[in-house]
Amino acid sequence: MYEPIRTAPSSRSVHSTMAGAHTNANTNTDFPHRSREEELDIQLAGHLAALLAVTDELRALSPCSAWDEAAERVAGQVARLRGGRPPARTSAAPAGADPAALHRRAHALAGRALVVAASRADTGAAILAAEQMDAHAAALEPRELASR
Repeated sequence: MYEPIRTAPSSRSVHSTMAGAHTNANTNTDFPHRSREEELDIQLAGHLAALLAVTDELRALSPCSAWDEAAERVAGQVARLRGGRPPARTSAAPAGADPAALHRRAHALAGRALVVAASRADTGAAILAAEQMDAHAAALEPRELASR
């Protein structure tokens, strides 16, 4: 049912890449390598950029100074992680966008960013992600009655 494990030195694993096929295993320089930290930076920047896009959509649906400030802080973190390059921004929400769905998506993206920021010990990004999780969770909670 499964392919047997090959032990002969000439056989290649199904998981090996073609990059090492024509070079010595000790001098495999056919493609650039990134460090774990670089990979985490790229991943964190991606999660934060997605969070920024959703935050911008929410800002377009219901303008609020809190979302404006959050978007600027997230954009600053993305730019820092991308070597100073500013992230792409949007100023419009898609037609028929559901604010609750956007808040749920933003909460999930902030959670992913928090996990990556914690794994790379980026305190600033981790705090920002946690604050965004709290803000989007609060936006999803039903409003308390004013009479209480």
